[in-house]
Amino acid sequence: MGLFTKKTQPQEEEATIEQETVDTDDVKTNLVFHPDWNVSTSEKYVYQFHHQKLEPLKPNQISISGVKLDEFEDGFVITAFFRNTLAKAIRLEIVDLLVLDEEGNALARKTFEMDILGEIPSMGCIPWRLLFSTEDKLVETAIANEKWTIAFELKQKVKKPMVLELEDSWKENLPAEQITKLEELVAKLPPLQDGEVNFMGISVSHTENEQLAVTVLIRNASDKNITLEQLPLKVEDANNVVVAQGSFTLDKLEVKASTSKPWTFLFPKETQSDVQPDFSKWRVYIPQQ
Repeated sequence: MGLFTKKTQPQEEEATIEQETVDTDDVKTNLVFHPDWNVSTSEKYVYQFHHQKLEPLKPNQISISGVKLDEFEDGFVITAFFRNTLAKAIRLEIVDLLVLDEEGNALARKTFEMDILGEIPSMGCIPWRLLFSTEDKLVETAIANEKWTIAFELKQKVKKPMVLELEDSWKENLPAEQITKLEELVAKLPPLQDGEVNFMGISVSHTENEQLAVTVLIRNASDKNITLEQLPLKVEDANNVVVAQGSFTLDKLEVKASTSKPWTFLFPKETQSDVQPDFSKWRVYIPQQ
């Protein structure tokens, strides 16, 4: 690292990464030091002084506040307080941090692996040093000259629209108009929760050999592909009567992330009940184990 050039003093503004307010009372945190830090008595007094100047938090917050910035030729180091007012201790894994000017414009950005920080106790405050390189800067000017703050970068997940996915055999055999109808159906369905996998029946009919053909739309709203190998299913009619049930072995049927894939399941006659089904309303589902 190059020679020390500038130092700026503490910044009081705070940024919250997580908040679920359950109480309106302000919370003061207790200053603690990482066991690997060799802090002199005079340094402890300095940290205590800055800690006492911080604004109280609300319950159930994780906050970061800048203390000072030391700028070097090839980057800068920010000393910051990490505070936790959750009911339990926490461990941070990976965090994205922004250095901002007084108007909220980003001056620097970096992702930090925080495993080495260890546990932040409930109602605790730990000082920590964060090294930014020149490459992390987003401006040409010296950040030490700015009235800066440091904040968690809360990245909003962009929810991908659900799209239709078809197996090759379906693409080859399904008429274009039916594919269009399936695409329109997928687009109109209400969105699922992040990570949800949903099975929605879209057609049911008896075949010539008395099998019950149930076409299911498998909707995968997670960010990972899923593979189905064994799938138990039940079919209920409008009277909530189980009219068919069975377990299907699949050849590693894959449903990609953020896609909906139709698949037809054939229930042999012996897996169907003797009741005459009323399919004016029906549902297919995975039974509880």
